[in-house]
Amino acid sequence: MQRYNRILLAVLALASAFAVAPATQAQDKPPLKILVGFPPGGSADVIARLIADGIKADFGTIVVENKAGAGGRIALGAVKAAKADGQTVIILPSGPMVLFPHVYKKLEYDAVRDFTPVSLIGHFQFGVVAGPASSAKNVQEMIALARANPGSASYGTPGAGTLPHFMGVLLEQSAGITMNHVPFQGGGPANTALLGGHIQYKFDVVSETAELHRTGKARILAVTGDKRDPQVPEVPTLAEAGVPMRATAWFAMYGPANLPPDALKRLESAVAKAVREPGLRKKLVDLGYDPVGSTSAELAAAQRADLARWEKPIKATGVQLD
Repeated sequence: MQRYNRILLAVLALASAFAVAPATQAQDKPPLKILVGFPPGGSADVIARLIADGIKADFGTIVVENKAGAGGRIALGAVKAAKADGQTVIILPSGPMVLFPHVYKKLEYDAVRDFTPVSLIGHFQFGVVAGPASSAKNVQEMIALARANPGSASYGTPGAGTLPHFMGVLLEQSAGITMNHVPFQGGGPANTALLGGHIQYKFDVVSETAELHRTGKARILAVTGDKRDPQVPEVPTLAEAGVPMRATAWFAMYGPANLPPDALKRLESAVAKAVREPGLRKKLVDLGYDPVGSTSAELAAAQRADLARWEKPIKATGVQLD
């Protein structure tokens, strides 16, 4: 956690650099605005500021603007309404683009038609986390306990309709068990409930739980990706633990619909180059991300695949939000 905090503080310190344009930049050119649909200091904000620093040589002045609220939908609405000139983009996790279309009865945007994919920045995975209220030392023990006492196991998430919620749903379906989902207003309250013994399990980004695991306050039983996480290399994947499930999420950059080809190419190339730069790549890896830096077409394909992948498990839950 100390290493994570040091990196986070260094990243947040970059914000002050974004207000000054280099001497070579035309002073009348508007800054590149990167919107973030979540509060400062969170994962999306950290990723956005790392990318902003990585591409500032290509764009000069960059403003990272937090428009938090509605799970990122407020910021997405602002990007949808922005002029398609390549000067306003958003960096966000995959949930609003692949889960929300199946979850919300009335969504203010079309996740495919209203935006231009720019680049997939990197993948990340989740941990299946046990707290003091569970005696399970591994996933098989967790499954055995859930089967022996149907409906007795509970897991917490940052809220209904979030990625961790549906990670839990996928695990239930894959393992043939039933658990009680307990939604909280954010990851912090879910952590408090887990450590206080009010819920047995939690699904969370590995980087947010690795320190609890290392100090013995909680136990990451497995990770949801197709390979072990370097932050907790001793923890098996769900597949290694005998559960036929693989699920990851990603961060990506999008612009408004119909970005001109030259503007799209400039953004796409800058992000891909930044993610390949060794220094930035290491920072992303240290924070628990698997860097990609894709093309626009590759991001579009990943979004289509995940939209299709999540439709069935989401419909199976019957979860529908207004």
